Amino acid sequence: MGHSRAEKAESRERILEVTSRQIRQAGLDSVSIAEIMKAANLTHGGFYGHFRSRADLIAAALQRALDRGDANFAASVKPDRTVKSIVNSYLSPAHRDDSRDGCAIAALSGDVGRAEDDEVRAQMARRLDQSFADMAKAMGGGAKADAAAVTAWCAMVGAINLSRVFRGTPRSDEILRTVRQAILDLETSTRSAG
Repeated sequence: MGHSRAEKAESRERILEVTSRQIRQAGLDSVSIAEIMKAANLTHGGFYGHFRSRADLIAAALQRALDRGDANFAASVKPDRTVKSIVNSYLSPAHRDDSRDGCAIAALSGDVGRAEDDEVRAQMARRLDQSFADMAKAMGGGAKADAAAVTAWCAMVGAINLSRVFRGTPRSDEILRTVRQAILDLETSTRSAG
């Protein structure tokens, strides 16, 4: 790879890193090309050498945020990926307090749901489908586990968001504890019904 290609790749990475953090903290609509390029220490005019459009940048940054959130989550879950290890990791105070590098689904699902870009919604939908499948497998598989997995993920994403509203109060930890236990109870009833 030539020197200019390497520099271009490095610049693109800086832009993606800055944008993925920006959208996690402030949402998809917060992306300003001028501000992103400034934060990446690049000129505004160079943007189109890396991305076709703002929408192209947002799609790439969302992918980066989803990948980063998955990697951080995978690193915190035990290798056996039991329901208990999944919920304990996801519904933890550390994850709640890390909106910058935590789950992009929790941080951005509302924005993505309102997005007019079909590809942005499809990106997150694919990631959600994989999360549902992983949870269903941890719950023993089958139709009941599939339904329970969707319920569990909806509860977990909601719990992270609502616990962030109450951050710094006992109610925040109570939300995490309550939903963790509800999902463990759901797993038990799913396995006994299967």
